[in-house]
Amino acid sequence: MNILVTGANGQLGNCIRNAVSNATKDARRKTKNSYLFTDVAELDITNAEAVKKAVKDQDINVIVNCAAYTNVDKAESDADFAELLNAKAVRNLAEAVKANDGTLIHISTDYVFGGSQGNTPRTESEPTNPTGVYGVTKLHGEEQIDESGVKALIFRTAWLYSEYGKNFVKTMKELTATRPKLNVVFDQVGTPTYAQDLADAIFDIIENGKMEGNEGIYHYSNEGVCSWYDFTKMIAEIAGNKDCDIQPCHSDEFPSPVTRPSYSVLDKTKFKTTFQTPIPYWTDSLKHCLANLT
Repeated sequence: MNILVTGANGQLGNCIRNAVSNATKDARRKTKNSYLFTDVAELDITNAEAVKKAVKDQDINVIVNCAAYTNVDKAESDADFAELLNAKAVRNLAEAVKANDGTLIHISTDYVFGGSQGNTPRTESEPTNPTGVYGVTKLHGEEQIDESGVKALIFRTAWLYSEYGKNFVKTMKELTATRPKLNVVFDQVGTPTYAQDLADAIFDIIENGKMEGNEGIYHYSNEGVCSWYDFTKMIAEIAGNKDCDIQPCHSDEFPSPVTRPSYSVLDKTKFKTTFQTPIPYWTDSLKHCLANLT
């Protein structure tokens, strides 16, 4: 099969590159498929005709869409572009790969659930209720996929981090190494997700023919639960940054135009039952990532 990966220079896109590269080096796991990695310089997914041409010319069977507008706060003042990238561009991808009788793998977010709805992990069947532009546009992307009728697997994830780009782990590693004191919110709870774990899971699903018949929405994050405060404490501990005084604080001490989910733990039962893929515990994956950043 021919696989097109969009947003290839982002966190997840780079991690899928790693998954393919690692498999290529291992004769026992060598990929059976051809992967084409693109970012906006190679393919503007907001251009429907360009997407159709690329899919047709390259005979694409699967699109893995890692492209997204992810700046949650900025989206509030940039709603049109967020909608273009998170929804309209998704429709372009869906229609193009459907025309080739292919499958779309799309990445969504816990933000489709919006504000607090109790402290029970969120299942795929729960009602969505996004509270900000980012969450609304990501939900619109899911709806565009459904309306298009394309064969699709949607993976909602949360608190994504990696060795690439700007993310919470890299920022807090730096801040806890350079500041004497740091206040971090403790009243927002979820689960960190190491992008390489998600990328490896997607790669496994593609390579081992697990897409067919398993279309639908799935939740994926690492195992376990923590607050941003707990997350920061663990980052500092693993990195050996012992001199920073990390203190818990409330969300309202950091005013934001967006109401972030206070409890966004994702229930991964459906994913684990369907794909039989083990999911690492969040601290184990964090240790692995930080070891690569030293």
